[in-house]
Amino acid sequence: MNIKSFTFNPFQENTYIVYDETKECLIIDPGFYTDAERKELKDFIEEKELTPVKLINTHCHIDHVLGNKFASEQWDLELYMHKEDLPVLEKTGEVSKMYELEGYEGSPYPKHFLAQGDKLTFGESSFKILFTPGHAPGHICLYSKENNLLIAGDVIFQGSIGRTDLPWGDHSTLINSIITQLFTLPNETHVFCGHGPSTNLGYEKEHNPFLQ
Repeated sequence: MNIKSFTFNPFQENTYIVYDETKECLIIDPGFYTDAERKELKDFIEEKELTPVKLINTHCHIDHVLGNKFASEQWDLELYMHKEDLPVLEKTGEVSKMYELEGYEGSPYPKHFLAQGDKLTFGESSFKILFTPGHAPGHICLYSKENNLLIAGDVIFQGSIGRTDLPWGDHSTLINSIITQLFTLPNETHVFCGHGPSTNLGYEKEHNPFLQ
């Protein structure tokens, strides 16, 4: 399994392309917003001769969904997310105006809902879905035991955790998600975050000041 990260939009959000030897790939949290950002992602997919097969939102805050419409239309992709984040998705139009993101085109409605324990497949690979609310009500993480990696969205960062002061956020719920869903995984699990650099769970257990 291969992962390519891109840092997009004014919020410096990490968008991920995950692919395997079959060349099928997932587009996770498409934050691309400008024409240049769309071209950067599209060029990578074409250069690697990848075939996008699924569009995934770990959660639906505006910085993670700015490219939903483009990705869905460009590669004929259906959107996968957790049903509890529908209220967040439905508010993105209002939120985009608040942040003066006038170029936001909206998002397609999800065709598939992901829940705790679901298996998300592509090519010869798969992720297990972990339900990790707190930063957002329907936040999910994608875990591959075989590849020892976790796509964590905005649940945990290197030395930090997701903010909980946004609508539907809850600090105690977030901490519980981290302790019960993430910290039960192996320490060496490589964590790909929604913002900033990657990390591993062992480091965060020992050094993250929000989790001591």
